[in-house]
Amino acid sequence: MAELLATWFGCGYVPKAPGTAGALGALIPAVLLWMWLPVSPWHYAALAMLAAPVGIWAADEVARRKGLKDPQIVVIDEVLGVWVALGGAATLNWKSFLGAFALFRLFDIWKPQPVRKLEQLGGGLGIVADDLMAGIYAALVLFAAGCFNLY
Repeated sequence: MAELLATWFGCGYVPKAPGTAGALGALIPAVLLWMWLPVSPWHYAALAMLAAPVGIWAADEVARRKGLKDPQIVVIDEVLGVWVALGGAATLNWKSFLGAFALFRLFDIWKPQPVRKLEQLGGGLGIVADDLMAGIYAALVLFAAGCFNLY
């Protein structure tokens, strides 16, 4: 069960850019929720916070089993980060979903402080915390863009 969640149902096994695959995999349930239920952006951030303890556990389990600090197959952190980023959307539409994805990946790859520092926490917490912070940065930029009606 831990590996299924940590790899986000296999997205982490994509041979090239598994983090990007995980971030795209986060959009599937997000878009489906938006299409079928009256969700607001804050629902995604709440979902990420509720799922974070399970994500930390799953990431920690897989990292220990693989004997690696942050195995590439673990992408639950990207999923949670994208959902946090969506929490900053002023409105939900295809542009906000695309913006959340792109901004999250930008901050996840760039790793401005304290994103890079949070990686050092170790274990599942370190794997997930840096992506949650990258998601917060993305949410702030997405929110600011929404204030100027850019999407």
